[in-house]
Amino acid sequence: MSGIGPVEPGDGTQARDTAPPLPRGPQLGPLSALYGRHRRAALATLTTAAVLAGTGYLYATRPEQPAPVPPPYPSQVTVISYLKPQATPPGTEKRNFRFTAELSVESGPPVTVTRISQPYEGLSVISSPRTPFRTKAGAHRKIMITLRVTECGKVPGSAGLPFLDVTLRNTRAIQVHSFILGSRYAQDLSQALQVACSNDSG
Repeated sequence: MSGIGPVEPGDGTQARDTAPPLPRGPQLGPLSALYGRHRRAALATLTTAAVLAGTGYLYATRPEQPAPVPPPYPSQVTVISYLKPQATPPGTEKRNFRFTAELSVESGPPVTVTRISQPYEGLSVISSPRTPFRTKAGAHRKIMITLRVTECGKVPGSAGLPFLDVTLRNTRAIQVHSFILGSRYAQDLSQALQVACSNDSG
């Protein structure tokens, strides 16, 4: 040999990797590795919770409070019944028909009667007590109603199925409800109309 060069591996030998190992970071023990994994999981959970709280989804799993039950409509709990006609005192104008009815409120908040009317154009209505008046649940109130014939040509000779239109109000709603007072009321009213208009040509 005339010079110095790399030594060739001989037969049956292998070249060794003489490069130095790359530097490595500090080795973590098992407890340190466990802490790191748990820390990452905890941070991920907190981040998710914050995102859900901002979008409102966090509260989706909470049970919702039931909505309060609204009070009943006034027409559902108010009853008006026909009781009897009132005797006409001597000297009283025959064009007036007076009768007693009873109003009761079955449940819920108090009901106020703001108006009482009827369908015939030739009749006017006056009540005692005068409207508006209020009745509490469980109470029964007697009402004196006077129907006055103002024009015989606009009232029927026989009232087939008369009713009262009553405007009711409570905390839920204002309603106009038609109360049919029954066949006895129809008979008494028809008789009163015939007497009131018997000498009237219309």
